[in-house]
Formats: sequence, structure tokens, C-alpha cells
Amino acid sequence: MEPTETALIVAVPEAERAVGHFRSALDRAAGWGVPAHVTVLYPFLTPDLITDDVLATLGRIFEATPRFDISFPEVKWFGDTVVWLSPQPDGGLRQLTAAVCQRFPEAPPYAGAHADVVPHLTIGHDAPKHVLAEAAEAVAGHLPIRATVDAVQLIAGAPAPDSWHPLREFRLGTA
Repeated sequence: MEPTETALIVAVPEAERAVGHFRSALDRAAGWGVPAHVTVLYPFLTPDLITDDVLATLGRIFEATPRFDISFPEVKWFGDTVVWLSPQPDGGLRQLTAAVCQRFPEAPPYAGAHADVVPHLTIGHDAPKHVLAEAAEAVAGHLPIRATVDAVQLIAGAPAPDSWHPLREFRLGTA
């Protein structure tokens, strides 16, 4: 399937063991091929707008940002419909989003749907609350999860099974 949209994400392979099983059942993005991640910016530009200049600009933004460590010490909820892991500290992730948005204001996070974009790693959503609660309890037994944020991936795909794939990985600078 031809990609229709792009996103910038921080993949968190360290979380796959704890959340992978639940994400495959409870997060449609997992079925689309998106790994466990924290979103930096979604939606980003449409695939036809990803040019060499855009890639070079992203490279400069991320190279200017030092890599940093995070942990996921707790499970949180957005209402009763989304269960997620909270990255701490989240300042570096917020800084990545702000830097990209400053340079690409035409691509606001979540198309401008939320006033405050909270960095998070989705475990599951839009399932019965007791199913999400069981997932939350099981994942909590694996916490904390620690990770180093040293790269951002530009991924592209469509809302269809196994359609998302990496286009480019950008390394962060050294601390």
C-alpha cells in the first residue's frame, strides 16, 4: 500500500517485551507495523512533501539535540480509554517536538487536536476498560523500563496492516 502519511517517532525497543503482546491486541498502530514508541510529531508532512531539503533540515534539528536517558516508571491513563507509559523526564521529548514544530508550523502535533501534547508510549486504547486495566497491571510489573533516546525515526505508512516502515533515522547529538 502506498504511504499516505508520515510521523516522527522515538522507537523504544526496550519496552517491547513488556508492551508488545498488549499493543498487538490493543493498539491499531502496532498492527500497522509501528513499533513501541513515543511520538515526536504525528502527522508530519505527507510523503510527497518529504524532500531532500526537509530531510536535511530534520537532520540539523536532531543533530543539535543531545541524546538523553529516560525511564518509564509508571502506567497512566487518558480518561478510561487510553492506557500508556509515562516517560520521565519528558523534557527532552517535549524539546524534540517543539524544535520540529518551530521549523514546520504547518504540521502541528495531532493536527492541533490537543492543547498540550503529553509524551507517552501507548499500551492500548479503545477497548473495554477491564481489558485495558488488565494490560496496565501486567505491564506495571515490568517497570521501570529504561532507555536512551539517541535517534528519531521518520516513518511512513497508511492506516492498513503492516504498511508503516522507516524512511530515515536521524541520530541525536552527543551530550
